[in-house]
This record gives sequence, structure tokens and C-alpha cells, in this order.
Amino acid sequence: MTITADIIGYIAASLTTASFIPQAILTLKTRDTAALSFSMYSLFTLGVLCWLIYGIYLSNKVIIYANAITLVLAVSILSCKIYNMISKKE
Repeated sequence: MTITADIIGYIAASLTTASFIPQAILTLKTRDTAALSFSMYSLFTLGVLCWLIYGIYLSNKVIIYANAITLVLAVSILSCKIYNMISKKE
């Protein structure tokens, strides 16, 4: 890959990963997941896991780092959603 492609990859990965930070902070702070779709977050989390595995197979640091961080954020939100569903808060 060229340096330019790597830079664009890091910028894109940083922006998309950072976009989940406010939602994760808000969800963990308030524990309110009523407006969040269980199906969407389940599929999204599975997709991020697949991207992470793909990045590992390619040994692509941009894909690995971005998706590892995003996976942690997505799992935290999904876990909170599942907890609320099980405890009948939703």
C-alpha cells in the first residue's frame, strides 16, 4: 500500500471508530437503551467481528486496530441492551 492510502485508511478508521465513542459513553452513563435496535447492534457487532478477523488474516493494522476498538464499544452497548432486555427494563 502507498503512504497516501495508509494515511487515508488511518483517517477513515479513526473517524468511524470515534463516531461510536459518544454513543458508548452515553449508553454506559445512562444505561438507557430503549431507543437502540437490538437487531441492528447485533448485526453490527457481528460485522465488526468479521472485519477484525479479516484484518487479522490480512495482517492489516488499520483494519485490526479500528475494528478491535469498535468491537469493544459495540459489545459494551450491546451488553447493556441485552441486560436491559433480560431485566425487563425494556
